[in-house]
Amino acid sequence: MFFEPETRLIKMSTVHQFGKKQIIDLALKLRNAGKLYQLPNAQNDEDFFSSIDRFADIAIAFRNAPRVLDVGSGGGILASLLSSLGHEVYAVDFFDRSGNTTYQMHPIVFKVCNVEADPIPFDDGYFDAISCCQTFEHFTHSHLPPLLEMKRKLAPGGIIEIDVPNAASLRNRSRLLRGKHITWDYLEHYVHVKPSVYKGREYYPNRHNREFTRQELRQLLLAAGFDAVQVTFLRDERIRSGFGKIKSIGSHLRNSIPSLRKSLMAIARNP
Repeated sequence: MFFEPETRLIKMSTVHQFGKKQIIDLALKLRNAGKLYQLPNAQNDEDFFSSIDRFADIAIAFRNAPRVLDVGSGGGILASLLSSLGHEVYAVDFFDRSGNTTYQMHPIVFKVCNVEADPIPFDDGYFDAISCCQTFEHFTHSHLPPLLEMKRKLAPGGIIEIDVPNAASLRNRSRLLRGKHITWDYLEHYVHVKPSVYKGREYYPNRHNREFTRQELRQLLLAAGFDAVQVTFLRDERIRSGFGKIKSIGSHLRNSIPSLRKSLMAIARNP
């Protein structure tokens, strides 16, 4: 489904002012009605229920940003939620998602882009906000050049959101104590893996190449010239119902100690 430019301009004039609970309730209604993404879709359901709490936080941070870009947009759930909330949404990903029905259900402009190698294919200063969710850990090379490219696409005063795995999480500490590594299966993803070769350079996007500490994520944003940098330990509240809520007890306990949470979220401003 494609929308005419006139419709897109109308949507640009409306930015939501919902609170977190309102956003989650709306997202659940849209999901249950098959209006956020096409049902049935087990992978999208897994991503939705495990990430909607985080996506609501991003939506609140972006609620005064009419034009947004999602870098590393994956299955498109965040992009579709932001579109449903009234934002003009653009998305880029290393992999071609143009055939994904989630993108086709919403007025989302999608482009294939390897942000480690290519310029983001939109005008400089074009966006009011940029999100990059659980993507930086997949970058193969230095994180600074792609971050500087995102900064170039942000308008002055624009907001960037980055969330990444917390290297010091309870899960990772527990794995190390049990003699296991914090990243993915060693033989499959680091020994026998075949790289994606692009423009003569090797990339390994299908694994975690590096996880971050809170200080490292802050250092990265400051090195790129962002200001008003805030890095928080992100609560990972999975939406569950019925007896499934019993499984949330472990999450509640982990979330009670911020430094042990699974992920970090950074919000910063382009001067």
